[in-house]
Amino acid sequence: MTKQQQWWKKLLFKLAASIIFYTIIPVPYLEGLDFQGVVRLAPVVGLMIGGILGLLDTGMLYLGMPVLTRSALVVSVWIAITGGLHLDGAMDTADGLAVGDPNRRLEVMTDSATGAFGAMAAIALVLLKITALTDISENRWLLLMAACGWGRWGQQVAIARYPYLKPTGKGAFHKQAIRSYKDLLPGLLLLLGLSGLLWFIDKQQLFLALTMIIAGSAIATLTGAWFNHKLGGHTGDTYGAVVEWTEALFLCVLTVF
Repeated sequence: MTKQQQWWKKLLFKLAASIIFYTIIPVPYLEGLDFQGVVRLAPVVGLMIGGILGLLDTGMLYLGMPVLTRSALVVSVWIAITGGLHLDGAMDTADGLAVGDPNRRLEVMTDSATGAFGAMAAIALVLLKITALTDISENRWLLLMAACGWGRWGQQVAIARYPYLKPTGKGAFHKQAIRSYKDLLPGLLLLLGLSGLLWFIDKQQLFLALTMIIAGSAIATLTGAWFNHKLGGHTGDTYGAVVEWTEALFLCVLTVF
């Protein structure tokens, strides 16, 4: 096997591990998968998830399904395809932030029981995504891909920029994979290329393409910064919260344009 073939095989194995870790998409059994670096390909997995949702949405549009029903089904599949991984993190984070004593927030976040604030956060996220999608009539497939991609790039930014608050945990090993800002460049370039695709398809969509870049990068960065401000760092739960809130807020901002 040549070096190039070995490189492609290694990349495919990494992608398979990322898909298994972040989604419930069935992947053929592969021996020797390494899950330590799955977060490096998180934006790629995000684009895959968005692409699947876009295909689903386009198929329902072809069948003549009303936009509100389509949007609700897309968001439902959106949650299902990730196994609720990030939404669970957003709920636990909301429960933790609701505690007045900062010293108890991490303790509350580790509790598997969902509190009132966690339930309200989940309802708010679902409603924001459904209503935003309902207000978006064009390029829905592309915006779904962008939302999923920017959400996971925001997770990478939070991992690279802020301390991890627990010695162990479900997100601790991500810090070993994202060691510097250089590790953020592949995902960023991929998302810039996605916006460039919109402009390539329709030269009149340059403003929307630039808006996707500015809004996506800004929301992804600021969301992680806000959770760091409130908690003094991040956990696996807040990584999930960054993904969910970036996706929802990105779609909300794009309804304006």
